[in-house]
Amino acid sequence: MEQNRDIHWADQTAKKILDTWGEKDLYTCASGITPSGTVHVGNFREIISVELVVRALRDRGKKVRFIYSWDDYDVFRKVPLNMPNPELLEKYLRFPIIMVPDPWGRDESYARHHEVDVEKVLPEVGIYPEFIYQAQRYRSGAYASSMRRALEMREHLKTILDKYRDEDHKIQGEWWPISVFCSNCNRDTTEIDDWDGEWGLSYHCETCGFLEKGDLRTLKGAKLLWRVDWPMRWAYEKVDFEPAGKDHHSQGGSFDTSKHVVEEVYGRKPPVTFRYDFIGIKGSPGKMSSSKGKVVDLQDLLRVYQPEIVRYLFAGTRPNTEFVISFDLDVIKIYEDYDRTERIYWGVEKAKNEEVEALERRIYELSQVDRVPEEMPYQIPFRHLCNLLQIHLGNIDAVLSLLPGLKPSQKAHVERRAQCAWYWITECAPEDFRFFLRKPGELASLPEAEAAALRRLRDEVVEKLDTYATENDIAEAIYAAAQSSNIEPKRLFIAAYQALIGKDQGPRLAGFLKTLGKEKVLSILKPY
Repeated sequence: MEQNRDIHWADQTAKKILDTWGEKDLYTCASGITPSGTVHVGNFREIISVELVVRALRDRGKKVRFIYSWDDYDVFRKVPLNMPNPELLEKYLRFPIIMVPDPWGRDESYARHHEVDVEKVLPEVGIYPEFIYQAQRYRSGAYASSMRRALEMREHLKTILDKYRDEDHKIQGEWWPISVFCSNCNRDTTEIDDWDGEWGLSYHCETCGFLEKGDLRTLKGAKLLWRVDWPMRWAYEKVDFEPAGKDHHSQGGSFDTSKHVVEEVYGRKPPVTFRYDFIGIKGSPGKMSSSKGKVVDLQDLLRVYQPEIVRYLFAGTRPNTEFVISFDLDVIKIYEDYDRTERIYWGVEKAKNEEVEALERRIYELSQVDRVPEEMPYQIPFRHLCNLLQIHLGNIDAVLSLLPGLKPSQKAHVERRAQCAWYWITECAPEDFRFFLRKPGELASLPEAEAAALRRLRDEVVEKLDTYATENDIAEAIYAAAQSSNIEPKRLFIAAYQALIGKDQGPRLAGFLKTLGKEKVLSILKPY
């Protein structure tokens, strides 16, 4: 495994961090977001991308600080479509989001509500960052010296920001690298009037007319503009690695300017980085509507995917690759792909070559919530599990009791998969995938030829169901029953599905009959 140590992108990034910064007692990896609305899976891509690199560094024996910044001192610019009580929220536009009330009434602020939603769920996927709250940092005066430095260097900052702008978009007139939330009305509708060259900053508010000269060390509403704030924090926190989305990484975007700011104003090398791409959503995860502003968050993912499979989706995809998260029939394939990776890791299945095996093994390690389990988890194919759950009307205990060789130590893992499968069936699966068994005595209306063929299927195949060695043997017997009845096999299949589940199609019939078992099928087909 040693020769393939850097086969995964997280390990390659870890190596680049070590090559860039050399040996250190502590490496700092950073991520962050503004909690201005639901933190969705696109935002989660950044969090888990950093966490995977953090793991790769720790696997090399390095001490790592993983910080996650809540930019909760940003301006509340607009009310997202999926928020309750929008009339209340409208009143707080232009406030810092930390001062906007929680429209659900659960937490002390709008910002805190979205932070709590994320902080509670991240441990489920094995992510434990150190959270930093930027409102608290600014209000405590922690960045006062950094703001003064920006004011001292404001002409040079203007030059850096203008470097990537065309003539029409260069900064005109007097410019300040700081904005202020009014001490009187809390809005950011202020203009800076003067700086005294030390700590004193004067401004006026265009909304309420308030005038103030404040001290940067105690003026709670002052904060740096984004393109200065971000690199300032790289220097303040000694950040060695932070990725960014492709919007920030575009030519002349905020990452380009921030590299110059951190070096030329704050005297530190920029962090190692990479660009991560956007994520699309395929299929409908339950009762979600993009027209209503409902976005897909980590909690939505965990309703359909086991935690290690959520990690697998990201660990198995390079960050700069755009991909879609599926809630349709692709869910079955994703579970199958993960199970195959698991079998390769445990040596139950061979990969096509050593390099593929090494990569699959590493993806599996990084997909685990905590550490690789001590024994291979019990595998039940997702599609088969869905069929069993539908047969037993979602009774997970009944399904688990049927699984051969399931150890008590493996039960919780399978139970979680079953919970995900049942949620997917009831909330996301296409209608033609779902079925309910007819109750005994509940008859389908069939033409006589189909009914006769169904009776032959019952008497010549189902009655002997326990004697067939394989599903292929059952399938051959079904075709033989159709032939003996002088009807096309397709007509017999439709008749069987109609009799069993009231649909023209369903799970592969041979396997379905075997799964249902002789007694259950006979009880349904007996009246024909």
